[in-house]
Amino acid sequence: MATPGKPTKKELKKHIPTKTSFVSPLTPTWRPLPQQDMHFILKTLKDKLISVGLEKKEVKVFRPWKKKKDQKPPAAPSEPAVPQVQDSPQNGWTVVAARRQLAIGINEVTKALERNELKLVLVCKSVKPKHMTSHLIALSVMRGVPACQVPRLNQNLSEPLGLKSVLALGFRRCASTDEEVFTDTVDAIKPRVPSLDVAWLPGAAPTVTPEDPAHMEVEVEEEEEAGEKRGQKRKLESESKEITESSSSCSLQPLKVKKVVTNPARKAKKKVKT
Repeated sequence: MATPGKPTKKELKKHIPTKTSFVSPLTPTWRPLPQQDMHFILKTLKDKLISVGLEKKEVKVFRPWKKKKDQKPPAAPSEPAVPQVQDSPQNGWTVVAARRQLAIGINEVTKALERNELKLVLVCKSVKPKHMTSHLIALSVMRGVPACQVPRLNQNLSEPLGLKSVLALGFRRCASTDEEVFTDTVDAIKPRVPSLDVAWLPGAAPTVTPEDPAHMEVEVEEEEEAGEKRGQKRKLESESKEITESSSSCSLQPLKVKKVVTNPARKAKKKVKT
């Protein structure tokens, strides 16, 4: 029996696999939408969908079990049967042309953004976990598409569209303006969409404000001479100026890997000579 303090042989031999991954220190966040703009966007979308009549209809058809092989086929009628016309609605979208101008769902919106096909993106705020829609912030900024997070988007649009959930909604660009159905809706919503800020993209990084020199000064003992204190202050002021000048004139460049260096702390296996 092994003592509880010492690890067993199986635990020593067990190899734990590790995986290297890059994590961004800057997490993009959605800008808050004012309540007045939220009500306007939801009302505009709901009225437009109802007026267009876009809805997905699913008719559940009862399918009986397969008939037994021993059962005889029904006898052919002497008179020709008249075909019966059923007025039941077909499965699918009521207005196909309008549906093609929308991207519904997170996956469909992501693919359309990567292909640069959208002109407006709306995301539901109740999506959990939040990282399911966080990638849409950087994609929208790179494509120059206005995007925002709208509370209660799923509750207000799932019922008129005939869907269980609407977590993201995108409006596609059309080749001809005459065919566009949602042009007036997009033009009305765009001015109310707050802008997005992504720190690592050019033109979207927040401005760096230098700190006050009083906070940057190093505490000096009272016994030191006054001349050393003045020299320290001048050094700190010159460093703060260099930081502000470099931050304003910096430009992002693509990352290039010149050489891959192995880990020096890694223990290499000794080759046994035969």
